[in-house]
Amino acid sequence: MQASLILSLIAAYFMVLILISFLTGKKGSNADFFKAGKASPWYLVAFGMIGASLSGVTFISVPGWVEASQFSYFQVVLGYTVGYAVIGLVLLPLYYRLNLTSIYTYLEGRFGIYAYKTGASFFLISRVVGSSFRLYLVANVLQLLVFDNLGIPFWLTVTFTILLIWLYTFRSGIKTIVWTDTLQTLFMLIAVGVAIYYISSDLGINAGNFFSFLGDSHLSKIFFFEDWKSSDFFFKQFISGAFIAIVMTGLDQDMMQKNLTCRTLGDAQKNVFWFTIVLTIVNFVFLALGLLLTIYAEKNGITASKDDLFPYIATQADLGLAIGACFILGLIAAAYSSADSALTALTTSFSIDILDIEKKYDEKKQIRVRKAVHIITSLVLILVVIIFKYVIANESVIARLFVFAGYTYGPLLGLYSFGLFSKWKVKDKLIPVVAVASPVVAYIISTLCETYLQFEFGFFILILNGALTYLGLVLLRRK
Repeated sequence: MQASLILSLIAAYFMVLILISFLTGKKGSNADFFKAGKASPWYLVAFGMIGASLSGVTFISVPGWVEASQFSYFQVVLGYTVGYAVIGLVLLPLYYRLNLTSIYTYLEGRFGIYAYKTGASFFLISRVVGSSFRLYLVANVLQLLVFDNLGIPFWLTVTFTILLIWLYTFRSGIKTIVWTDTLQTLFMLIAVGVAIYYISSDLGINAGNFFSFLGDSHLSKIFFFEDWKSSDFFFKQFISGAFIAIVMTGLDQDMMQKNLTCRTLGDAQKNVFWFTIVLTIVNFVFLALGLLLTIYAEKNGITASKDDLFPYIATQADLGLAIGACFILGLIAAAYSSADSALTALTTSFSIDILDIEKKYDEKKQIRVRKAVHIITSLVLILVVIIFKYVIANESVIARLFVFAGYTYGPLLGLYSFGLFSKWKVKDKLIPVVAVASPVVAYIISTLCETYLQFEFGFFILILNGALTYLGLVLLRRK
């Protein structure tokens, strides 16, 4: 694809987002920025959350996993359905009953100020690292496809990108995000649909034999019960999927902030349940795309694999301009649907949880502080992505950082589980010690088990981490 066409697509895309921002962000109040005035239509939130949940990592990586892991990831997706049921039936009623803006405010009422600040801090660290990694991954692809040939350095690409995100989120934050996420999800799904159509046509597959073709392939195996030590073992992945959904959606300010913009608890619950159904289907479609991409690559002697597979076939294979253009739009949408909502959630959490602006300032001062935090958060994201590129440089190390960011959700799982399912009081001042020690101990246990027992925790590490936090809180209980 020509660089001029890709630049035109990017420019047109951001113009649409800025127009949406102009139409939705006329007031620019904190009520709009943090909660969208609690007036978001539930179906828009549900559809938009698909894009935010998938992100650029899923858009690129899930199709590339099929060659090595077949459809085993779908075991995790099935676990998600249990996790989202817990969110809809347990967590959402709690958040709406307490009328929360930041979900970590719950920890202050249940445990105390140290638990509250600890929970918010773990979210901030995890989101900064995780969102920066996602943005880095996609920005790197765009850099190789377009900006290197134009002589534009990576740091300038990232800076300009986040500047554009700041531009369409700075006035009304989550109120704008609810609408832009809907558009971004639509672009992602169109990209996947167009890719499936063109590759299926090239392989001689039509609508009548599409599912039989998937079923006949050895790559479409979903359930793995053979080796309980493997990270692909069904019960490990299914149970892990449930807990991943609970912590990375239900205990994540970024994802729950969208749910809390719905008018009523009933609307928010409808949003979660419909979102669950659609997300399950969409993930299966991504895996089906991965199978087609793998077979297409084998047939045409293409050596690209994993994260390179989808980008290479979409932009370099002889499948036509439409698939390349849709891929670029889908890639941009996947990257920035995650980055823009993360920027808004980080601003919300830091403003409310760390700076306590709702307790300390009047409305006008709150808006000024929130805008300053929004700018600083944007600069932090730029800095971390640039560090990934120029300081760390080693992609395997960066990937490990992303995995380590996942460890930070374990303490949140332990804190909320203890808070909801026990009535014990704990020594609040010591909670930060437990929250820091639990991921470290979990990592050591995981490493030793893999080295000496050949037992892979995989996604199950989250449960171990949460259990260690829970145990630490039991030891801290007051008599």
